Amino acid sequence: MRLTPEERATLECEAAGLLLGGYIRERVFDENRAKRRTHNKHPVKDHKFLSQLLGELSHSRLVNNLNQLTKAANCGLLMFTPEVKTALLNACANIRYFLGISY
Repeated sequence: MRLTPEERATLECEAAGLLLGGYIRERVFDENRAKRRTHNKHPVKDHKFLSQLLGELSHSRLVNNLNQLTKAANCGLLMFTPEVKTALLNACANIRYFLGISY
């Protein structure tokens, strides 16, 4: 399996010292692992808008930045200050608003 350097780093972080091959086998073949959801709990109301939004995101550095934040959080490297928490919650609220998801 070919991995990007970022994917490999993420897996190595998640493996927490286990050999990478053993960790991947455990994740793939573990009978007790959480099963993937097949249906979205919140269906998209405007597919055209979602398509435009995803197109815009693909042209920005936002997706890469979000990926880097996710990796840092998973590895315990993200300094989760009250300001960071507020900014992330606001960003999530904005995304839900644009996608038409209400909570």
